[in-house]
Amino acid sequence: MTTARMDLLDPYEVAQLGDIELVARGVVEGFLAGLHRSPFRGFSVEFAEHRPYQPGDELRYLDWKILARADRLFVKQYEEETNLRSMIVLDVSRSMDWAGSERRLTKLEYAKRLVAALALILLRQRDATGLIGFDEEVRAVVRARARHRHWWPLLSAVVSLTAGGGTVAEPALRQVTDLLRRRGLVIFVSDLLLDRDLALLALQYLRHRGHQVTVFHIMDPGELSLEGPPEARFEDPETGDSLVARPRELRTVYEDTVHRTIQQWRAACRGGGIDYHHVLTDTPFGYVLRRAAASRSRLG
Repeated sequence: MTTARMDLLDPYEVAQLGDIELVARGVVEGFLAGLHRSPFRGFSVEFAEHRPYQPGDELRYLDWKILARADRLFVKQYEEETNLRSMIVLDVSRSMDWAGSERRLTKLEYAKRLVAALALILLRQRDATGLIGFDEEVRAVVRARARHRHWWPLLSAVVSLTAGGGTVAEPALRQVTDLLRRRGLVIFVSDLLLDRDLALLALQYLRHRGHQVTVFHIMDPGELSLEGPPEARFEDPETGDSLVARPRELRTVYEDTVHRTIQQWRAACRGGGIDYHHVLTDTPFGYVLRRAAASRSRLG
């Protein structure tokens, strides 16, 4: 009898099987192949091999004996240099705490399971991985480490994060520059209900600093169209502002606006060399991971 792979099942059904740890492990076990290994280097304490000197390398890692013997510049490459350094930035604002159906995960619960799986994959290929959680402020910071057991503090931070207030991404994205001193990978997970211009400016700055940047735009399928009774009150979960409207009269304008916004995000990200993925919360986690892996392979 064939056992269904958790990475290909409906996310809501998968979540009923156990906690975030169990789901992430099951999804990762079902996930086909590893992610791209970055050519960018970091330093640790265990010597591995030599490599040619590149502009920007620290002079203290030059091997002066090789220079004297062969008149060529080589630096000592350490064990952690073969791995990527990455930071996952997770939006935990109040707008993420929403689901359009009782049989769907909220955007936040979907994102937390996706983040846990991403972190586990990165750590299994010995990529140093950290986490920042934010709403209108930075709520959690876990510095990047490459050891496999580092998944536990990462997982604990993810599980403990709850939906907060408004959404201001710039402080969290600015903090990435302090936590990733050398070029690496930044993964931004959000419903992108925020100031697009300011967020893009921060993301493009990270790209300018040499980081690979990936955006997961999390949406509930119910956000793609406007449904409801003949007349309904709609409330902004972050500001509390509300208005009474007739969904039927606004449906076409609403759907056009949503699709145009998605296209604007996609175009702006791709124009800035940022990897963009539009993710609906009814999409199996394995499909999302494979799309991201394929994109990174093309970029790498």
